[in-house]
Amino acid sequence: MSDNHPSGATEAWNRFHAAANAAHGARIVDLFASEPDRLSRLTLDAAGLFIDLSKQSWTRAAHDACIALAQASGVETARAHLFAGDVVNTSEGRAVLHTALRAPDGADFRSQGEPVSHEVEAGRARMKALADGVRSGDIVGATGKAFTTILHIGIGGSDLGPRLVWEALKPLEPAIDLRFTANVDGAEIAQALAGLDPETTLVIAVSKTFTTLETLANAEAARDWLRARLGDEGARKHFAAVSAAPDKAVAFGVDEDRVFAFWDWVGGRFSIWSAVGLSCAIALGYEAFAGFLAGANAMDRHFVEAPLATNGPVQLALAHLFNRNGLKRATRAVTPYAQRLRLLPAFLQQLEMESNGKRVTRDGQPVAQETATAVFGDAGTNGQHAFFQLLHQGTDIIPVDLIGMAQTDEGPAGMHRKLLANLIAQAEALMIGRSQADVRAELTAKGVDAATIDRLAPQRTFPGDRPTSLILAQSLTPESLGAIIALYEHKTFVEGVIWGVNSFDQWGVELGKTLAVRIQGELEGGARGAHDPSTTALVERLKG
Repeated sequence: MSDNHPSGATEAWNRFHAAANAAHGARIVDLFASEPDRLSRLTLDAAGLFIDLSKQSWTRAAHDACIALAQASGVETARAHLFAGDVVNTSEGRAVLHTALRAPDGADFRSQGEPVSHEVEAGRARMKALADGVRSGDIVGATGKAFTTILHIGIGGSDLGPRLVWEALKPLEPAIDLRFTANVDGAEIAQALAGLDPETTLVIAVSKTFTTLETLANAEAARDWLRARLGDEGARKHFAAVSAAPDKAVAFGVDEDRVFAFWDWVGGRFSIWSAVGLSCAIALGYEAFAGFLAGANAMDRHFVEAPLATNGPVQLALAHLFNRNGLKRATRAVTPYAQRLRLLPAFLQQLEMESNGKRVTRDGQPVAQETATAVFGDAGTNGQHAFFQLLHQGTDIIPVDLIGMAQTDEGPAGMHRKLLANLIAQAEALMIGRSQADVRAELTAKGVDAATIDRLAPQRTFPGDRPTSLILAQSLTPESLGAIIALYEHKTFVEGVIWGVNSFDQWGVELGKTLAVRIQGELEGGARGAHDPSTTALVERLKG
């Protein structure tokens, strides 16, 4: 790797790596004895969330070095520029103001000096009017029937955010159901439309540019499905669109009063707070969506106001960065102990890996450190019966984010205590492990012979010293969900600042899309292009 570091941070990086090297061999469980204030120093409250980072691998010296690195890397200055609406997405010359979308009415956010809060409030008022109208039955379809289903069409940030919010918050018996289609694989839209009635279905197509191949293909399929029953004019009453290019949505055939805008200062993976969340605002009710925004805004205020040492997003970022850069742990697991949050790992894959999966800095120079971790996960306790074997006894140390809710009012009494017991037990087990001496003592007490003990004891030994971050909300509400997502958004931003990368562009998704358009033409009988031998053979094999 290059020796280039973010400006002014070289000395801080050297201190960071020295502290990380010194931390090797220090077991987490032993640090509680040597650092009496460890628990109080490494736990904090942020916007209604309790965050416990005491089971991370850092020593006091390493934690101090991490804070010094954040200071030297200009996190506080970068944060100020973010909220001021200055150009933060430098490769595209844009401000980044998803925080403006969840600010209360009366805020004064500006994008490069131009006021935007009034536009945001006007957009929210239009969303509320449509949501209230659909839910009350004042807004109906072409045949006068109320809408009972919404089909949300998008991909990437236009899909993952709304899909996560709906899964997390949907009622057990929703008055309005919400279905999703994203993949250009026709099987997904076929399944999404199965059993639906065009007369009671509202389609909402979401695309920032309204040129995204997958979204347009699915939108055309849904429009044809509506037209087959309702005709062209009738279908228009069942269609809405969300785009930063409203003229293209109108050209597609969406009525202008059903087109909802968002802005080029809103990145796709940060856009759930905008009209991209319109489907959720309708299906959940606007009051729930407003609570979701309020929870995120509370985390915004905490991120701006809290000192670095007690700042939830900053501290979570530093814990992850210490594992990634200090201890060379390239993978992280995310396990929400809430079935309703089972899509959170997929959401974080895009948020973190698309934002910080970069190999050059904002200035176009090679990065000096490894960047984003690979994220995977599933809901607990399901994950315990899948990948937790690797976490406990695999050859790699994989840090884990554990997310839980203190209370729930769903399911039979007592089940949630079982879930919480597993959450707490896994965090402890990953840290303390189980020694071979303990295993041998247990087997001996059971009367197992010595030869069998010699064979089984190593297999039943757990090395422990696996770090975890634990995030606990009181319950899963719109407010706590908003706070959790905003926590990870700001965490991702902090990491990008320290690594010196632009967390708000995504050029890496473009090349494959460009080549796909060319290859599609070849598969449909067009002239063959120049490819490597393998690609040429595949095109010849598959073209119709």
